[in-house]
Amino acid sequence: MSDYEFRKSTHSSGDAHGECVEVARNLPSVIAVRDSKTPHGPILQVVPDTWTTFIRSLHHTRP
Repeated sequence: MSDYEFRKSTHSSGDAHGECVEVARNLPSVIAVRDSKTPHGPILQVVPDTWTTFIRSLHHTRP
């Protein structure tokens, strides 16, 4: 896991409650996502194509 370079997502609220998602996109074969409140907790890993599909679906659901 030390290879991941997590960054706070631009889609996170960043409010005082710490509701933030961190994303690591520095490895070519995997996108890793974790909760910033539990950095040593579970990490969701997806392939880049799945991540791209997910992000595009968010753009299509915005009002």
